[in-house]
Amino acid sequence: MTTKAPSPSLADLRAEIDRIDAQMHTLLMERGEIIGTLINVKGTADSGSAFRPAREADMMRRLVERHHGILPLDTAESIWRVIIATFTYVQAPFKVHADMSAGDAAMRDTARFHFGFTVPFVTHIGAGGVVAAVAASKGDLGLVPAHAVAGAPAWWTALEGDGPKIIARLPFVERADHPAGLPVYAIARPQADALVTDVSMWSIRVSGWSAKAAQALAAMTEAVAVPDRALDGAALLVAVPQDMPLTDVIATLTAAGASVRSQALVGSHARRYTVAADGKLAAG
Repeated sequence: MTTKAPSPSLADLRAEIDRIDAQMHTLLMERGEIIGTLINVKGTADSGSAFRPAREADMMRRLVERHHGILPLDTAESIWRVIIATFTYVQAPFKVHADMSAGDAAMRDTARFHFGFTVPFVTHIGAGGVVAAVAASKGDLGLVPAHAVAGAPAWWTALEGDGPKIIARLPFVERADHPAGLPVYAIARPQADALVTDVSMWSIRVSGWSAKAAQALAAMTEAVAVPDRALDGAALLVAVPQDMPLTDVIATLTAAGASVRSQALVGSHARRYTVAADGKLAAG
C-alpha cells in the first residue's frame, strides 16, 4: 500500500518563498557585479550611451516565448524592463525626456513601465523640446508618441542631420491589453554597434498630398503625416521594413499623385512582436 506524502505546511511554503526571494536578490547583485566588470571592459560609463535596443527587443521576445503559469505577463515584462533600464543607467547615467502632449497619464505609464523610478524623468510639452534636450545631452533618451498629435509639427525633420535618431519603438512586445500600450519612438544619439535596422525610419517630404496618397501609404506601411500648406504638401515619417525597398514607397506615393521633394534617414528600430489573443507571439 502506497502512503500519500503529506502536503507541505503553510510554514514550509513560506520558507520556500523566502528561499526563492533570497536567490533572486543574490542573482540581481551578481548581475550588478557583472555590469561593473562590463563598465571597466567596455568603458560605457564614458561613452555617453549604453542603449542596446536590438538586444533588449530580443530579450523581451524570449521572455514572452518562455513565460507560463499564473504570474501575469505584464508583471514579468515590467520587472525585466526595470532591471534592464536600471542596469543601463548604472552603466551610463541618463535622463528620460518625454513629450506629454498626447496625454500625461499614458506617457507616464509608458515611461515608468519601461524605465522604472531610478532613471530621472523630465517632461516636455511638444516633441521639439524632447529632441532638443536629447541633442544637447551626452546620452539621454527621448520618448515621443508614434502617432500624429493634433496641431503638432513634424518633429522628425530635426533628426535629418547629425545628432539624435530614432533607435527603438516601444513597447517591444505589443498586445491589446498592454498596461503601457502607448506606442512611442525612443530617440537617442545612436551607437554604431547598437543599431538595429529591421525597420528604417524615413523623413519624406511630398507635394500633392491628398486623401488618395494617404490611403495608399497607409495600406502599405505605418506612417505619420503632418500637412504642409506649401504645394499641398506634407511631411511624412515612414516606417520601411527591411523587405520593403524605399523605391516601392516612393513609387506608391507617385502613383497616388504625390511628388517626393526630399527623403532622409532619421533612424531605425527592431521589428515589433505582437501577442495574439491565444497567447502566441507573432512578428509584425
